[in-house]
Amino acid sequence: MSSDSSRLLGNQRPGYGTLQRDADKSRMEVTGYQTKTWRVALCHACSVLTAGLLLVLFHWKPSLEVQAKCKPCALGQADWVIIRDRFGQCFTTRVHTEALGEGSLEHHPGAKLEDRRSSIAIGMSDEEESRDTIRLHEKEEKNILRYYLFEGMRYIWIERRQAYCKVSVLDEGWTCADLHLSQAGLDQQDHNTRRKIYGPNLIEVPVKSYARLLVEEVLNPFYIFQVFSIVLWVCDAYYYYAACIFLISTISLGLSLYETRKQSATLQNMAKMSVGVRVHRPSGEEMVVSSADLVPGDCISLPTDGMLVPCDAALLTGECMVNESMLTGESVPVMKTPLPAGSQAASTIYSPEEHRRHTLFCGTQVIQAKSYVGREVLAVVTRTGFCTAKGDLISSILYPKPVSFKFYKDAVKFVLFLAILAFIGTLYSILILVKNQVPVGQIIIRALDLVTVIVPPALPAAMTVGTIYAQNRLKKQGIFCISPPRINLCGKIRLVCFDKVSLGQCCGTTVSSSGGWPEPTTLFLQTGTLTEEGLDVWGVVPLENNHFMPIVHEPRCLPAGPLLYSLATCHTISLLRTQPIGDPVDLKMVESTGWRLEMMEEEEGELPAFQQFGTKVLAVMKPPPEEEQPRDRKHQSPVGILRRFPFSSSLQRMSVLVKLPGEASAHVYIKGAPEMVASLCRKETVPVDFSQMLRHYTTDGFRVLGLACKPLSTVTTFEEALQLPRDSVESSLTFLGFLVMKNVLKPESAPVIHLLRNANIRPVMVTGDNMLTAVNVAKSCRMVEPEERVIFVNASPPSHDKPAALKFILAEHSQGEEQPEGLHRQDGCFVQPQPCHFALNGKSFAVVCEHFADLLPKILIRATVFARMSPDQKTQLVCSLQELNYCVGMCGDGANDCGALKAADVGISLSEAEASVASPFTSRVANIECVPTVIREGRCSLVTSFGVFKYMALYSLVQFVSVLLLYTINTNLSDFQFLFFDLIITTTVAVLMGRTGPAQELGVERPQGALISILVLGSLLLQTALLITVQVLSYFITISQSWYVPLNSTVTAPQNLPNYENTVLFCVTGFQYLILAVAMSKGYPFREPLYTNVLFLVVLILLFGLMIWLTLYPLGFPKTLLKLQGIDDLNFKLLLLGIAALNFFAAFVLETALDHGLLSCLRKLRRKKVSKKLFKRLEKELSQQQPSWPPLNEPLFATPKMSIAVR
Repeated sequence: MSSDSSRLLGNQRPGYGTLQRDADKSRMEVTGYQTKTWRVALCHACSVLTAGLLLVLFHWKPSLEVQAKCKPCALGQADWVIIRDRFGQCFTTRVHTEALGEGSLEHHPGAKLEDRRSSIAIGMSDEEESRDTIRLHEKEEKNILRYYLFEGMRYIWIERRQAYCKVSVLDEGWTCADLHLSQAGLDQQDHNTRRKIYGPNLIEVPVKSYARLLVEEVLNPFYIFQVFSIVLWVCDAYYYYAACIFLISTISLGLSLYETRKQSATLQNMAKMSVGVRVHRPSGEEMVVSSADLVPGDCISLPTDGMLVPCDAALLTGECMVNESMLTGESVPVMKTPLPAGSQAASTIYSPEEHRRHTLFCGTQVIQAKSYVGREVLAVVTRTGFCTAKGDLISSILYPKPVSFKFYKDAVKFVLFLAILAFIGTLYSILILVKNQVPVGQIIIRALDLVTVIVPPALPAAMTVGTIYAQNRLKKQGIFCISPPRINLCGKIRLVCFDKVSLGQCCGTTVSSSGGWPEPTTLFLQTGTLTEEGLDVWGVVPLENNHFMPIVHEPRCLPAGPLLYSLATCHTISLLRTQPIGDPVDLKMVESTGWRLEMMEEEEGELPAFQQFGTKVLAVMKPPPEEEQPRDRKHQSPVGILRRFPFSSSLQRMSVLVKLPGEASAHVYIKGAPEMVASLCRKETVPVDFSQMLRHYTTDGFRVLGLACKPLSTVTTFEEALQLPRDSVESSLTFLGFLVMKNVLKPESAPVIHLLRNANIRPVMVTGDNMLTAVNVAKSCRMVEPEERVIFVNASPPSHDKPAALKFILAEHSQGEEQPEGLHRQDGCFVQPQPCHFALNGKSFAVVCEHFADLLPKILIRATVFARMSPDQKTQLVCSLQELNYCVGMCGDGANDCGALKAADVGISLSEAEASVASPFTSRVANIECVPTVIREGRCSLVTSFGVFKYMALYSLVQFVSVLLLYTINTNLSDFQFLFFDLIITTTVAVLMGRTGPAQELGVERPQGALISILVLGSLLLQTALLITVQVLSYFITISQSWYVPLNSTVTAPQNLPNYENTVLFCVTGFQYLILAVAMSKGYPFREPLYTNVLFLVVLILLFGLMIWLTLYPLGFPKTLLKLQGIDDLNFKLLLLGIAALNFFAAFVLETALDHGLLSCLRKLRRKKVSKKLFKRLEKELSQQQPSWPPLNEPLFATPKMSIAVR
């Protein structure tokens, strides 16, 4: 993370500061405003004059209020700020000031270390500005702190930078040595000063009162329109209708308020945490304080039986076993070890991400804390409140990233289009009503009434129906969603990135984030996304005289020696109530040796161990009982563990310091990615055929770890081991051999990948594993079919005399084999037949991004396997794919893939938590079957939203046309007729329409994403033309009948009801509402057929029956209630049913023809037209390129231009 979170952009005028959000290197713009009394007075006066309308406008657009009442000023003098975030949304917040009293906030670069603790330094790298300081306004000789709160986070004014910075920037420059110096704790004055700056250590979720929620909800434009409509209906004597709508609106409003408040309260309870914590003070005393009073720099003592961690803290002494499932969904407890101390600590900047193995995260549960004999388990607070990991989770739920989806934008445009139609209809109705000599008051009411007819008030609610049903169906399948609008986005997914875990095969040399390996990209067994629940030890490949020996399948048969000891001790397993816990791979490895772990308790066992090893030890590994050992191999002596260096994703390894009884010096054992381990070994100890042997196993899909050791003569005691820096331990090692583990692909993985490929959804594997293992997994799970080629993309960074180089090597060639058949030479290079898949590792990806930016899109179009990728690179990859206009899904585990899961359009975390810190979707079933499920539900929900939207729009148009026709002859629908249509028919139909589930098969076609398209508008216009024709036709047929009596046009409705015209139009439009419901409920290809939605089908049949009955034989009470005119001519009534049947047939044929005929025509046209999607244009370009791209085995060199293009 950048040490400066707030660089000013360009030469903007003073008063603009930009703040950088850590997660997604994006910026937000902050503008300062100062209140002017005369402006405030003027605004109050205008509010009174406009009868409160100005206040409503200010409520809808708060930035307008700030601009009206204040004038722009420099940020340093502002008392209000307007914040424009990275999505272009505007927020306003008040700037608070607080006197800091006597607390010194200055920190000079030359200050002593003791002073450094008690001042608040702003972290900067030495090259940039040595150390920055927090300089506050001096007012009356006092320090004044200026800050504002935004999305729970506190931003403070830093004079020197002339910008507001997130308060966490103050502790970004801390080194590991600084943190170790904090063991003494903070004195009271320093603590109080920091408490004012950082605020309370609380994650406060605002729970608004019902009164406030009610006001906010009622001032929503939708409800204001409802109130306006109800007033209008009352004026027009539609009392029953107005009363019903008022009642329904009140009930729905009440339920909405209750639900909103309940969700806020649930989240508040989840976030609320207040525990007593023991804090150290420099005087040596210990105090128990409330966790709300903790500040960064406080030194806390952890109880041995564990606790709920109330803040982010760096562990200084002792070891902790932590359950992080609440945060990441990772079920395996994680071992935390002390932050590095010693010489390297002074130069190492502390980073919670990089030092996550030494960091206790807020909201996680310490299961047990072990002190290093006789000392306390201490940690120093590094982050509090919303700056913590838990704060980040709550913040992502409270303030989700807005979903930018064309469908929602188009819906707003469409409502505007309906409003324009309403305006035209209003003009027409005014002309007609004036012509019919209707009183002015009546004309105004009638004209406005049309607006309430055409803009359906229930539209926003109806559009979310499909999403709500989809969310409930997903929940039943164990998939939880914290961002429902994203469900529709799932229907547009074009590409899914799978962390190899998600594919289930825990391949290569990655590790679960609780074990000791490289690249935490996969969470093995814990989620085992692609493979079976376990990895088994396949065997050990030992060395003899620097040559590999045949594999030993039973590690317990190994002779006593470094190889056996490395398998028995190089792990982070701990005992929890005598039960070994830790990374499943570690557990399997230790189990294969038969050795057992014993932890050293302070009270018991300390002396025997001390006598045996000559020093204190953390834990002892004991050989199996004699009866369980092979006859020819007897191991008696145990091994003591002095210190563990846990796995680090950047280091790709873990190591332990151990001591054997009777030996003076200690030994170090290391395990990790084979290439990494070999690079740390002395060259002469690594066999010549190392690469060949490694390739032999990884190509077959085995997971391979390298093992190495060295004696440490300098370390003889436990205390000396604690002082040793890691880099001095992990160097000049002796290579011992390979640990080979076998994993089986989960049975679901291959069929799911095959299903996605058949649906033209591109699967991509992103893993921290070895390249060959990753390629093997890709082949096993059918991401790469047997007949398809794999091309390795090798990129090397520039050296002092050579530019960066890029080479494309066919997979077979990379192993030095003969050129395979099926390739032909062309211009000195081999051209592979299509299709082909690129595979590249993290190093090559970084070089391509930096030096070959112009080739990156082409490589991304073809790349299927990304190996050895760090978590940051995964995020970068997802963003790069989005830049190619892909709608990207990401399936991974919550612990390691946080960034990528958040960056993706649809992130699915395989996790046991209901809400993961990582992503909008969380699947409790730990395999990738959830991916097609989510896509199917997304497509179904999107099509349902379209169908309901079209239905609501057409229902408005049907009513609009019938009301205009009746206005023309100076009558209208009756009160109960409106009620019957709106409540009994439309609402029931619109709510039940969305219950239809998704189709079982996942097809190549994708649903439309745009409402404003030829298909949707064509359908609406043609259906509208049809319904107008039918209504006008039935009107003219009616007036041509011999028994027809014209209505009394000297009075208006309801005085001239019942009449023939009204009754006929009532019957015809009643059928039209139902016909449209059937026509808009298309099943194939994204939803199940209509008949599977039994409730909807039953309601439709009942409503059709009711309409037929009202048309043919309306009886006393309903006839009087609905004000229907009795018609005795049965033939005429049958003719009306015939017209309705014809309408049904025509509407259905129209929709089907549009769907199939017009769609195929559009597709043909679109093929000729250049696609808007960048990836499609690139695919077309690559398929037509001659000679075929890429050129094989020919190095490409970066030009300066290429490099500049990226920066």
